[in-house]
Amino acid sequence: MFDFDRVVDRRGSWCTQWDFITDRFGHDDLLPFTISDMDFATAPCVIDALQQRVAHGVFGYSRWQHDDFLSAVCHWYQHRFGLTVDRRQLVYGPSVIYMVAQMIRRWSSPGDGVVIHTPAYDAFYKVIEGNQRTVRALPLHKQDATWRCDMAALEALLAQPQCKILLLCSPHNPTGKVWRREELAQMASLCQRYDVRVISDEIHMDMVTGATPHTPWSAVAHDRWALFTSASKSFNIPALTGAYGFISDEQDRLAWFQALKQADGLSSPAVMAVAAHIAAYREGERWLDALRSYLAENLRRVADRLNNTFPVLYWAPPEATYLAWIDLRPLQIDDGLLQQRLIEQQKVAIMPGDTYGEEGRGFLRLNVGCPRSKLDRGLDGLIAAIQDCLVHK
Repeated sequence: MFDFDRVVDRRGSWCTQWDFITDRFGHDDLLPFTISDMDFATAPCVIDALQQRVAHGVFGYSRWQHDDFLSAVCHWYQHRFGLTVDRRQLVYGPSVIYMVAQMIRRWSSPGDGVVIHTPAYDAFYKVIEGNQRTVRALPLHKQDATWRCDMAALEALLAQPQCKILLLCSPHNPTGKVWRREELAQMASLCQRYDVRVISDEIHMDMVTGATPHTPWSAVAHDRWALFTSASKSFNIPALTGAYGFISDEQDRLAWFQALKQADGLSSPAVMAVAAHIAAYREGERWLDALRSYLAENLRRVADRLNNTFPVLYWAPPEATYLAWIDLRPLQIDDGLLQQRLIEQQKVAIMPGDTYGEEGRGFLRLNVGCPRSKLDRGLDGLIAAIQDCLVHK
């Protein structure tokens, strides 16, 4: 019913992934598998809702505090996660990372520590350091095909007096780890013990393809916490802007709205984003489930082709996201040489692992949110580049 094999030409649409590839890779003629948006048109129900709103013709100031939006969010959490949320805790903002930055400023002071699991989404480093806070890195460890958190090491970080916030990525980008409920509960207890507040970025919450379900932080949380998310990843609508979340403490919510409206002057949401979220959460489930099946097959395709060509890799698809976090360390090839071969010879752009911190060395992050024909072209280039590196090792 939904044709994810259809190729949509994105060039000339001002999109970061295709039109601004030169910014990061220095060439403008590359096939990109980079920033985490997808090459698919969004769900038909979202397009219909946007077209109806455009046809109305008036685009005045808008609001999000109405039952159409609030009930859509509550419906989504109840239906997808079996969780009843408190609509009084709902907040809105222009993007998840903006909301994260706002709470970092609220809950800490310059010089304070913010714990993140590494390798980490590169914007986490930027938003922490850009607000004059200190990154406290906790490396995840790969055991077989599973990424694990050293809870004793986490406790040691949380116990430090200057550590004020745990910034959680759930599911985790770039590894694709889905946190088990018992892991989250243990982290919640540790944060409560050491009076560390939690900000949980759950923008990939709908993109779980493995057997472990996503558990929202609010299901295990203690004390003061914030959960921020958006339909932007799930329904490929980040250019509309718009995100939402939950802040547990009433005084923190009041401070949030004070900062949003008074300090930053952001009182009116983008009406298209509000309309898109309502349509996605009310009518988009079938499209999303079909998309997740297609993406899961794309990830299996990556595994099959890489493992058949390089059996030593034994690479397994991630539990979540459409980002293949590929461990090339068993091949012992040079990261810089591989990027050179990918860009200059194969004309393919794939994110180098060290973009996400030192723990990312030896990895690539390959975005599979695209038609299979594009993915196959990218895999052809990746395999050829690896083979060339092995010859010249």
